[in-house]
Amino acid sequence: MTDVPGSDRARRRPAPAAKPSRVRMSATQRREQLISIARQIFAERGFDATSIEEVAARAKVSKPVVYEHFGGKEGLYAVVVDREVRALLDRITTALTAGNPRELLEQAALTLLTYIEEETSGFRVLVRESPLMSATGNFSSVMNDVAHQVEHILAGEFSIRGYDPKLAELYSQALVGMVALTGRWWLEVRKPRKETVAAHLVNLAWNGLSHLESKPGPIPRG
Repeated sequence: MTDVPGSDRARRRPAPAAKPSRVRMSATQRREQLISIARQIFAERGFDATSIEEVAARAKVSKPVVYEHFGGKEGLYAVVVDREVRALLDRITTALTAGNPRELLEQAALTLLTYIEEETSGFRVLVRESPLMSATGNFSSVMNDVAHQVEHILAGEFSIRGYDPKLAELYSQALVGMVALTGRWWLEVRKPRKETVAAHLVNLAWNGLSHLESKPGPIPRG
């Protein structure tokens, strides 16, 4: 039976739902979306196992859209890593601007652990093996940059305490390496609390540094 326009039955029938209009992203918004999605996939699978096809599929765009923005997987990876490098360095640089050396060490350790806690995907991208063409944009290069900043702090302290300031580079690499490796371990276990981890790192490093010998030699055998 056909409803007569204006009849009660016709008025009771619900109107067909309107299809939601698809909001078109700007070029900048699309680029940010692709970077965010790629960051997650690179963190989950690493560079080699990540494909442009999966990035495009998660973003619900065609592969040419990704190529248009980044030129390929290598370009996309380079952008993701560069952002993480700058984000981590900015955090640590800020933490190394005030306080005595012991406070600076604790701030740097806590800053790295906080970054791991808040930006887990970004940290996983940095610590995974990177392609050769990106060898300068990985976790090791970030830690080297941090070590250079610590080196300047230690050089001043060494001069005050009568140690050879030329050895500041060696000690800065050792300290930063200790914090970085502990951070990679804490990434998986997440206990004890980051404040406790930072306190123990400072305890080991500072109590050792406070009793440095000016010219250590090999431990006598026998």
